[in-house]
Amino acid sequence: MNKEGVQVISVDEKTGIQALERAAATLPMKKGIPERQESEYIRHGTRCLIGSFKVATGEMVTPTVGATRTEADFVAHIAQTMASDPSADWIFVVDQLDTHKSESLVRLVADNCGATEELGVKGSTGILKTRHTRAEFLSDPSHRIRFVYTPKHASWLNQIEMWFSILVRKLLKRGSFKSIEDLRDQILAFIAYFNRTMAKPFKWTYTGRPLTV
Repeated sequence: MNKEGVQVISVDEKTGIQALERAAATLPMKKGIPERQESEYIRHGTRCLIGSFKVATGEMVTPTVGATRTEADFVAHIAQTMASDPSADWIFVVDQLDTHKSESLVRLVADNCGATEELGVKGSTGILKTRHTRAEFLSDPSHRIRFVYTPKHASWLNQIEMWFSILVRKLLKRGSFKSIEDLRDQILAFIAYFNRTMAKPFKWTYTGRPLTV
């Protein structure tokens, strides 16, 4: 349960989403015959989805679908997400990707938190010096906006990974997309549909007990 006034958001990028157009229409299921999907396709390029999964409600909010997942793309996405509730406190759950510990992200958080400390120079001094110092600043629990980093090789702890698997099963695996614009439109339409009809908080089933080998 979220503390009142705190938005807990799982964030990640799903890269290399292919706009594949099936060379022929899928043949519908008939009695005794399963649905048959055309195996040949036309490639129209790829897109990247940067998603923000709202832990308390199970909704995907402020999605970004674009050509890249650069540092600038990620910072713009975080700024867009925060703009949806400007007065809230924010906790973003992310993995250890370098773009999640960037100079631009530090500056965004510092500006929005009213931080007064000297940020220093990237690669040389202060908060901006290294990935470690930047992550330390970004994860400071005293900040109104902070980032929680999943351990290395454990990105599956981030709930948005489960949502991405839903997107693959429900849309991408069986879809046909005439262009990268069509792919973008269908992803955004699916997100809107999911939020209206299927969104609910995920319930963790893993208890933390070690697996038996």
